[in-house]
Amino acid sequence: MKINRNQLFLPLNYEVMIDENDPVWKFVEICDTLDYTRLYEEYLRHWRAIDPVVMFEILVFYSSRAIKQACKTDVRFMWLLQGQSAPDHATIARFQNERLTDVIEDLFVQLIMKLHERGEIKFNNIFIDGTKIEANANRYTFV
Repeated sequence: MKINRNQLFLPLNYEVMIDENDPVWKFVEICDTLDYTRLYEEYLRHWRAIDPVVMFEILVFYSSRAIKQACKTDVRFMWLLQGQSAPDHATIARFQNERLTDVIEDLFVQLIMKLHERGEIKFNNIFIDGTKIEANANRYTFV
């Protein structure tokens, strides 16, 4: 029997497709408790293709140039979008560079504190990203 792959199939509820132990559940539960007042103040327009909170959740959950593709193929991102169309690369870049810059520190502090309160993270370790910075001692000395 040949399978007809051109048949339109729209899942009614993305939630049933996400594993119950997936980190997206805990992530959204925590994000729902954050104060987004400053983020909404950055959006003066009343109309927008995607809610700024959803854009923030997508960027934090998966920050990469593959966000647009993930929004179209990853069930977790489809669930985060709640039926809204996937943002294009320009929308993502504009959100990061124009709307989020003044409020990102506040939102990240809130997110980190909520994760700490829930016992998901502890402040025991410091991680460094491996960025190399040229030292004053020698032109070819990097720290």
